[in-house]
Amino acid sequence: MRKYCKAYRVKDLKKFPGWQVRVEHLRPEKRIVDGKEVEVPRQLRDEDVLYLHEDFVVTDGIYRNENVVFEAVTPEWKQFCTRVLKFSVPDFDDDFQVKEKKSK
Repeated sequence: MRKYCKAYRVKDLKKFPGWQVRVEHLRPEKRIVDGKEVEVPRQLRDEDVLYLHEDFVVTDGIYRNENVVFEAVTPEWKQFCTRVLKFSVPDFDDDFQVKEKKSK
């Protein structure tokens, strides 16, 4: 089984009425303060990108089990993702079979 996620801008995810980000799970930003690199809490902006995974969980990064910022997976959330965001998981097996047939 392949793992799949797709990037979406925060401004699009925020259109869901139940959208609430777990800000404590956002990846910190790195800044230089007094000549030293430090991590500071990240302020999420509308143009930032988060990742919607095949199980409808949203993360701040491509890895499913890291920086989970939204996991309130409800029927309404799934419907929003599929209808409004047009999210769907590609059928990789079909793509592979098509490529395999073309190469013969």
